[in-house]
Amino acid sequence: MSGGAEMRKLLVVEDDPGLQAQLKWAYDGYEVLIAGDHDSAIEMLRAEEPAVVTLDLGLPPDPDGTREGFRVLKSILEAKPDTKVIVVSGHGERASALAAIASGAWDFYQKPIDIDELGLIVRRAFHVRELEVENSRLAEQGSSDNRVLGGMITGAPEMLKVARTIERVANLDVSVMLLGASGTGKELLARGLHEASGRRDGAFVAINCAAIPENLLESELFGHEKGAFTGAVKTTEGKIELAHGGTLFLDEVGDIPLPLQVKLLRFLQERTIERIGGRKPIAVDTRIVCATHRDLDAMIVEQSFRDDLYYRLAEMVVRIPALAERPGDAVLLARHFLHQYAPTMNPAVRGFAPDALQAIDEGRWPGNVRELENRIKRAVIMADGKLVMSGDLDLAANESEAGEDYLNLRSAREAADRVAIRRAMTQSEGNISLAAKLLGISRPTLYDLLKQYRMHA
Repeated sequence: MSGGAEMRKLLVVEDDPGLQAQLKWAYDGYEVLIAGDHDSAIEMLRAEEPAVVTLDLGLPPDPDGTREGFRVLKSILEAKPDTKVIVVSGHGERASALAAIASGAWDFYQKPIDIDELGLIVRRAFHVRELEVENSRLAEQGSSDNRVLGGMITGAPEMLKVARTIERVANLDVSVMLLGASGTGKELLARGLHEASGRRDGAFVAINCAAIPENLLESELFGHEKGAFTGAVKTTEGKIELAHGGTLFLDEVGDIPLPLQVKLLRFLQERTIERIGGRKPIAVDTRIVCATHRDLDAMIVEQSFRDDLYYRLAEMVVRIPALAERPGDAVLLARHFLHQYAPTMNPAVRGFAPDALQAIDEGRWPGNVRELENRIKRAVIMADGKLVMSGDLDLAANESEAGEDYLNLRSAREAADRVAIRRAMTQSEGNISLAAKLLGISRPTLYDLLKQYRMHA
């Protein structure tokens, strides 16, 4: 059984001494803990972390009239949201029990108590909690299994191919250019390249060339000597020099102005730099990895980017697919972001409703992983229950792949197959048997289709 010894602990919150004694020995196979009021219940909950609690709603009210049972329920769910609370109500308290369910209780039982009947509910609660713990463990294991170069999470063949390419060139001292849209993970891959190379013990220095004003970019890259310009009160090393022995990542390299491109080209040719205001060449051993979302070929034609610099920077070019071109990765990443943000932003949230998973899977995601992360973060905050619903994502209805205008029947059929398979795999959370059942086909047929379309299972 998963989850450790606490999975066998049952806390009984009951103020009747006779019933306490009866229940203490009634639940065979469980460690039964007894509490008679709010404070002792919460103290025992924190100390022992029981998986299941039975709570008598009819506890004597506080002097101010507050119903003690509801106060205990609220405190339990605030302290340990995963706890399965079974409320026990007396005759005439059915409405109160239903209100407790609405407040987060897992189930309710109406007195008089039949130990066998209540025991059945308790066993079911333990079973559900054990399944939740096991699912969480598998989800974490799955997330770990889907981590590749640089900690990037993916299961898509397209991204796995990118990762393998980068791993192959990591130990070759060549300049690498990463081409892809904003938000596709270029810096993450650049860091992964650095960590997989022989330069891993050196510094990884990143600079966004588009975020720094043109008049400051030269100083940022090459450094300056004291007194080189107004405000240069001390000698400062540039990013190229700081990355000596390591890797310099030039993000948005297409935004480097032409005059500075000449100086960068000189460094790449001679492997020396001169700081602004300096006269002494400084030898620097820095590997350059760069990235851009701009069309450098068009910029070369327009003469806004030097072709000789391009060939120095692009000794190895790696093209990164957009998130929409990576089947299954949107759902994989969404689950990762939910587990990352929910514990601090909205601990009650435990997962996605099927309609939310379908919306994520069908999304176009023009902002790629960055947009997806922001969208999931917002959805976690806005979610009212344990599951993120499609409405929490605030996504406009997207036209599915099957709606594209295909003239070729084979292409249309393949596109429709892909959409149906992705939906089934999403709704079944990767369970092949269930996905095959949803699709109305056999498991071997589904495996054949996954292999044929090179889709991740």
